[in-house]
Amino acid sequence: MAVEGPAVYLETGSQDPGYNLAFEEYVLTHRRTGDYLLLWQNGPAVVIGRNQNAEEEINRAFVEAHGIRVVRRATGGGAVYHDLGNLNYSFVTGAGAEEGMERFTRPVVQALQGLGLRAEAGGRNDILVEGRKVSGTAQRLLRGRMLHHGTLLFDTDLSMAEGALRVDPEKFRSKSVKSVRSRVGNLREFLGKDWSLENFWAYLKTALLGGDWVSGALAEEELQAVETLRRGTYGSWAWNFGSSPPYDLKNRRRWAGGSLEARASVAEGRISAIGFYGDFLARRPLDSLVEELRGTAFRREDVAAVLNRYPLGDFFGGITAEEVLETLFYVHG
Repeated sequence: MAVEGPAVYLETGSQDPGYNLAFEEYVLTHRRTGDYLLLWQNGPAVVIGRNQNAEEEINRAFVEAHGIRVVRRATGGGAVYHDLGNLNYSFVTGAGAEEGMERFTRPVVQALQGLGLRAEAGGRNDILVEGRKVSGTAQRLLRGRMLHHGTLLFDTDLSMAEGALRVDPEKFRSKSVKSVRSRVGNLREFLGKDWSLENFWAYLKTALLGGDWVSGALAEEELQAVETLRRGTYGSWAWNFGSSPPYDLKNRRRWAGGSLEARASVAEGRISAIGFYGDFLARRPLDSLVEELRGTAFRREDVAAVLNRYPLGDFFGGITAEEVLETLFYVHG
């Protein structure tokens, strides 16, 4: 059995990544005794680790074009792509004497082995099948309670994952934890097409819970608290992007109006320093514009609002506001 004692099984009833992360956090912080297993899915999303730089981990142009959410979780580790081809699991239980990853990866590995797969734990926090990564995991310890969660790739669109996470590593320099790009695989490749995700969900639930469990649910007032947490934290720009560590960026583009290089330092999601360089035909110094951009949230719409207050032809010659934004927020790849 994956968890100690009679376990409580919970489902979030949502595919919203912010809501699901809020749900498991609520269980961690408010269910102070007992053992819980949650199985849940997210719609298309990049879920980044607590200590990562959001801008460094995503291909912003790609995620915006495809409507992919970007959400920061409260656990460490690297960025992962979620979609409805993933099945995510969360254990919430007492910390116990054994606080390592193995306590929680072991039952998942055994469940996969029960399907005849050559599964094993590998690396710091991965689960592998035939040497290919099918699960990444992370943990959070809070006042004697442990949250351990992971994602299982069942039939994920790996081309979307590659596009969403691809970014030029030379663009940024920061002290944040970089995601490790690993060779990954979908469980359905190993199980065959006779398996659906619904079949796998039912199997995993039984395999992890064993025979000693009850089905649970959060009360209406608890669900309201989850929604408040989603809105206030996991659905907020301040958490998902503003929590990123300080970083520097440099982009250079050539437009019909000349070359333009943008350099910026960003801290707590806001521009702390910025400069523009190039052979564009400026008629006025950039000082007033640069000064107003300091302290602005490093979001395209916020920067655009500042640019729109200035006669940019005087500052950048033939380079337009849209081209300034494209330069500043340009992602290679």
